[in-house]
Amino acid sequence: MKTALPRLIEPQELQQLLGSDLLIIDLCSDQQYHNGHIPGAVHVSPAQLMDGRTPAPGKLPDVERLNALFSHLGLAPDSRVVVYDDEGGGWAGRMAWTLDVIGHDRWSYLNGGLVAWSREGFPLETEAVNPRSAPVEVTIHPQFIAELEEISANLDDAHYLVWDARSREEYEGTRVVANRGGHIPGAIHCEWTSLMDPARNYRIRSDAKEYLAGLGLTPDNTIATHCQSHHRSGFTYLVARILGYTAIKGYHGSWGEWGNRTDTPVETGARQ
Repeated sequence: MKTALPRLIEPQELQQLLGSDLLIIDLCSDQQYHNGHIPGAVHVSPAQLMDGRTPAPGKLPDVERLNALFSHLGLAPDSRVVVYDDEGGGWAGRMAWTLDVIGHDRWSYLNGGLVAWSREGFPLETEAVNPRSAPVEVTIHPQFIAELEEISANLDDAHYLVWDARSREEYEGTRVVANRGGHIPGAIHCEWTSLMDPARNYRIRSDAKEYLAGLGLTPDNTIATHCQSHHRSGFTYLVARILGYTAIKGYHGSWGEWGNRTDTPVETGARQ
């Protein structure tokens, strides 16, 4: 078995591993990948991680689509994967969650992503990289997935928390992007960008664990994190996993599902 990498990897560490057998996955926009990416990185368009159908386009794609994606990437059981994007970690986190869902735990996140890599002078290339494709059949591990029914059944459980990663305006219901605005009753608001440190090229803030504890988001609870489509909450999921949270889940239906139903309870304003 190949030596595991740390869950969080810095640009200098990754540079020293370029040319090895890593599977580096670029989750930047298609245009950014063509403009410049980390040498050896293969590109996955973020849309490939989403089911795409309304009202909850952020749901996990079906097994056939996942098989096609990871067969294209040639993911093997011992593949060491490094994920990154150019936006602070949302799409990289969505890929990390997807890897967990299919039972592939050997992933790492490039701290700060392409922002830190490029600003700090590490090399880029523009030629597209073709992965070493090989057939893959995935198995879904549901312990990493939160569904609407599970959240609904646990609204009164003090040790089952909902982490809302959307903007304050979406959470309070003053900005409505579904049939109804507001938040899941009892949800704790922690916007995804609050965990990024712009002064350190969008690395995860160094006091993230203490910051989350101050909000009540502690690892002794089961936590379901969501946004509108489980994109922004890909990053909050990622941070929790890096910090060692073992009972973190992604609510892939997110507000696109909850806020467009007529039978789900909704609160507005600040947390009650």
